[in-house]
Amino acid sequence: MSIRTIMIFPEFENMEIIDNIREKYDPLAQLVRPHITLVFPFENEMSNEMIEEILIKRLQDVKPFEIVLNGISMKEDRFGNYLFLEVKKGVEDICFVHEILYRNEFKQFDLGIGYKPHMTIGNLQTIKELNIAYNALKNMDETFTTMVNKISVEMIGKNEESIIVIEKTL
Repeated sequence: MSIRTIMIFPEFENMEIIDNIREKYDPLAQLVRPHITLVFPFENEMSNEMIEEILIKRLQDVKPFEIVLNGISMKEDRFGNYLFLEVKKGVEDICFVHEILYRNEFKQFDLGIGYKPHMTIGNLQTIKELNIAYNALKNMDETFTTMVNKISVEMIGKNEESIIVIEKTL
C-alpha cells in the first residue's frame, strides 16, 4: 500500500520567491513542489484508477478557478511548527473540493481538523525558530496569482519524494 495525497500544484510567475523561502524553512522543499493540500496523506487499498474515477465523478462540476495568495501566518500544532502563505482568493472553491472529497470516499481519512486553505512554506524544529522565521517574513507583501485547472494525486515515495500519479483537468 502506498501513501497518497490530493493537492493543487499552483504555477505562479513569481514562484522563485516561494521556492527561496521554502529552501530556507521547509525540509520538504527538495521533495515536493509548492502545493495546497486538499486531502491529507492517506493509505488505503484503492488503486490509482479508482481514485481517478472518484475525481472524475466528484469534480465534474468544478471549473477552473483563480487563486490569489498573499500574507504569512504561523501555526503550531501536534504536527509541527508551520509557516503558511495565506489563500486570499479561491478559498470557497478550494474548500468545496476539500469538502466534497472528505464528505464521500475519503471520509474515513478526515482528521477532524478545521480546514483553512494555505500553502505551507516552512516547518521549523522549534517554536523559537518559527517565531524568528515568521518575524523575518511577516511583512512580505508579494502577491501570487494563478488559475487552478487541475487537481493532482501524489504518491509519497520511500524517501518522502513526491511522485505524481494522477492529474485531473478541471
